[in-house]
Amino acid sequence: MIEIIATFARWSQLTANLILFGSCVFLVIVGQQKTVFEASWAIRLEKGFPWLAGVILLGLVGILATTTGEATGEVSNVWNPHAWFEIVQQTQIGYIWAARALLAVLLLSVTLVIGRMDRQRWHYGLCAAAAALPLIAGTLMSHSSADEMSFSAVAPYALHILLAGVWFGALPAFLFILLSDHRKSDKTSNLTTAAYLTKFSAIALPVMVLLAVTGLIVTDRLVETYYHTLVASPYGWLLNAKLSILAIILVIAYRARYQWLPILSKEDTQQSDGSAAHLKKWVSVEFILALLLVLLATILANTLPAKHTMIDNWPYPFRFSLNATWDEPNVQEMVWSGIALFFVALGMVWLGIRSNWNSTKKILIPGLLGIGSMAIALPPLAIEAYPETYLKPTVPFDVISISNGSQLFAAHCASCHGPQGKGAGVITDPEIKDPTDLLTEPHTAKYTVGNIFHQLSHGIPGTTMPGFSTTLSEENRWDLINYLHALSRGFDARLLGSMIVPENPAIASPVFNYSAHDGSSGNLKDFRLQKNVLMVLFSWPQSKERFFQLAAAYDRIQALNTEILAIPIRALSEQELEQIAEIVPFPIITEGWPEIKDSYWLYRRVRTVPDLSGKGMFPGHMEFITDRFGYLRARWVAQFEGYGWQNVGAMTLQLTQLNQENEIMPPPGEHAH
Repeated sequence: MIEIIATFARWSQLTANLILFGSCVFLVIVGQQKTVFEASWAIRLEKGFPWLAGVILLGLVGILATTTGEATGEVSNVWNPHAWFEIVQQTQIGYIWAARALLAVLLLSVTLVIGRMDRQRWHYGLCAAAAALPLIAGTLMSHSSADEMSFSAVAPYALHILLAGVWFGALPAFLFILLSDHRKSDKTSNLTTAAYLTKFSAIALPVMVLLAVTGLIVTDRLVETYYHTLVASPYGWLLNAKLSILAIILVIAYRARYQWLPILSKEDTQQSDGSAAHLKKWVSVEFILALLLVLLATILANTLPAKHTMIDNWPYPFRFSLNATWDEPNVQEMVWSGIALFFVALGMVWLGIRSNWNSTKKILIPGLLGIGSMAIALPPLAIEAYPETYLKPTVPFDVISISNGSQLFAAHCASCHGPQGKGAGVITDPEIKDPTDLLTEPHTAKYTVGNIFHQLSHGIPGTTMPGFSTTLSEENRWDLINYLHALSRGFDARLLGSMIVPENPAIASPVFNYSAHDGSSGNLKDFRLQKNVLMVLFSWPQSKERFFQLAAAYDRIQALNTEILAIPIRALSEQELEQIAEIVPFPIITEGWPEIKDSYWLYRRVRTVPDLSGKGMFPGHMEFITDRFGYLRARWVAQFEGYGWQNVGAMTLQLTQLNQENEIMPPPGEHAH
């Protein structure tokens, strides 16, 4: 019940605000002559302004009441003004609501004042500006601002709302003009009406184009790369319904602009009267559809955005993937053929308009061509999908999960896939596929983490791969998947070296918690956006000389906005820890090191020795540089890469280059993708 009341409150205040804003903009546009404001339709329109401002205020009260009930979890607080005031005084939502309420009071005051004054064009410009302020303030409570309270995040949505107001708010003015001027039909009233509507219609096209552009920007921020959610989530279905209604509205607007308005301007009174009747009927339909559109937009604004939606059960047996299919035989030819046919369909739309085809022919021919283009282009891009295809991992991609996954892999998978995941197991049956190479072959395009989870849970038909849904818990299966991702990324890390590749972050650093000998503790993510991290995986006493070098250069390294974390690759005795602590001024990790060592050893491969395995092939000393955005950028394996960072100047040069880079990619997410 609270949700229904909240939705109605949001919808009513937004609708009233859009109409008030758009109506004032309309009056400014058509009111070049003062006589416009003396017309009966303008007087009737203006009388509604204070009432609309009152609806905005009442809607805001309803929003505050329902927000309080939802925030506190107590339904009774919906009717408790004391609880309302606590929300206003103690929360950011409350501060924004207070600003919106003050701006709504200001708007009400402006409407009352201009209603008592001699009507001037600038009065309505002032009223439009006052009506724009609550709309803009309302965007601070949108999904766009929730992710990032910045100008670049909020401005496109604010502009989108204002443009929607320019269009939607003008519809009541359209109806008032049509209904008042055509109670009696005469040529003068037809021409006057046509002049008003044509003047506004001239700016309608750029407004709708900008509305579409800002809508795409806002939607892109809320969907990002999760386009599959548009056909499998509440957000996607609402967005599709909204776009469908908008398409109908655009068809009505097109016919009004290019068919009925030109006829209304003609000398033939009978024809213009018929055009006016069509306009009254279809603008009324457009207004009703616009009200529904605003309602859907209101619900959409309070629905979990697509990029945050978890698709637990993908409803289709296929999905489309350009990356996984593009290099397959005949795919590119089919796709380009379909695209070419689609442009032919668009050409038929233009030809139908130019040649004045009848409605059936104008719709049927382009429609069949459009359907044919999709039938040619889309099937080659389709690949198999499962209910879990878009399932998101529930276990973060961190060293604890990777380390546990490595043990599970050794126990359940190494016998077939080999200790390194290269598919080294022997299959004697020629009808059964060989085990998959999980190390060197790329799988991320064709197999999402959800696909891998499905196969890990239920097995793969035609292979010896069993399902583990009954033998491994869901958490263990995600740990195993995280290990496979780390294994594959570790193979990619062979391309790293002791010199960074400028502006090319590609490999995320597995995160970890740690405690150190000096009492410090934290998480690798604590350094993000602040410092680079030099991770030193060491043996003792073999790394002693290197520690003397790092200790001598520690101040210089810290001055380059970098912290050092020393990570042992075996347990240290108390005596050894004391010896190291006497040398180094930086933290020596004492808790969490086994998981860190297990995970970062997967990133040990170098270009010259890409297949490090077997006795004596595990380095005794490695160093990694993680940039301040969370990406592995350089690595030195002392056993195989020679002198390297023993020249501290060579290492500090890499840190200097990293400090000169701005953010190229956002910090990596917490889960594997």
